[in-house]
Amino acid sequence: MRFTFQRRRFSDLSEQEVLALAISSEEDDARIYRSYAQHLRQEYPATAAVFDEMAVEEDEHRNRLIDRHKVRFGDVIPLIRREHVAGFYQRRPVWLLENLTLETIRDEAGAMERRAEQFYHKAAARSTDAATRSLLGDLAAAEAGHTDKASGYGQQHLDEGALNSEEKTKRRQFILTWVQPGLAGLMDGSVSTLAPIFAVAFATQNTWTTFLVGLAASVGAGISMGFTEAASDDGELSGRGSPIKRGFASGIMTTIGGLGHALPYLISDFYTATITAIIVVFIELWAIAWIQNRYMDTPMLRAAFQVVLGGALVFAAGVLIGSG
Repeated sequence: MRFTFQRRRFSDLSEQEVLALAISSEEDDARIYRSYAQHLRQEYPATAAVFDEMAVEEDEHRNRLIDRHKVRFGDVIPLIRREHVAGFYQRRPVWLLENLTLETIRDEAGAMERRAEQFYHKAAARSTDAATRSLLGDLAAAEAGHTDKASGYGQQHLDEGALNSEEKTKRRQFILTWVQPGLAGLMDGSVSTLAPIFAVAFATQNTWTTFLVGLAASVGAGISMGFTEAASDDGELSGRGSPIKRGFASGIMTTIGGLGHALPYLISDFYTATITAIIVVFIELWAIAWIQNRYMDTPMLRAAFQVVLGGALVFAAGVLIGSG
């Protein structure tokens, strides 16, 4: 037997059902704002306070709607939610919170308010009761002004010190989740593959064979580093963020680091390919030093010395082994 769920069209809803839909929507929005606040409270307490107050305002809207429903239709409110109505705006599932950035959450909240305003304008236009129409129009205006009110909350809660603190926290989280694993992968891919690639290059002087070895080493190292990073820390206690994100960052950058000096061996001439690969290695090592200086606050000379010296030693080892 096949079951289908037919959504109602908004134009087919009665005035009681429109009020019930508004009530359930305000309940959902308040719950979402409180979930945002709970998710952000530890790292972004000032922004969490903004969402707490927005949730309180949604509660006030719901209570006004319930009072109006009691006056017109009694105490029994029909069970109807936004997913029951065709074309009605949808909210992002709360369980996706772990994957949402601070900017995404703020943008989502703004979109919620704009869609709620549109809903109340449509609902008010359909209402035949003057008091209900007035209430729905007031709520539309309230949703339209919610951005300004949120800005007012920001002036109260998001002072310069709080904003600076949140920016530092956001930067730190970006470094822990993306930069550190990516940098570790880039270093591993760039440095560890030097020896096998150049050993094969000088041993065989065959550019295609060297490219295949470099490709295999880069992809294999990327897969290994990605799984190792993802499995080494779930991020719960260290605060380093999603292991999946860190695994992708590490694995992809490892592969890129190795492919950088493997791709030149697609050139058929051995000496041209080797000179090009050496130039690429030089660029890779300085890029690593720059990233360390830019994001890890490592002095440029120190970073360059460490990376270039390590890379030079591995490169020399590969050349010596391949030439032996």
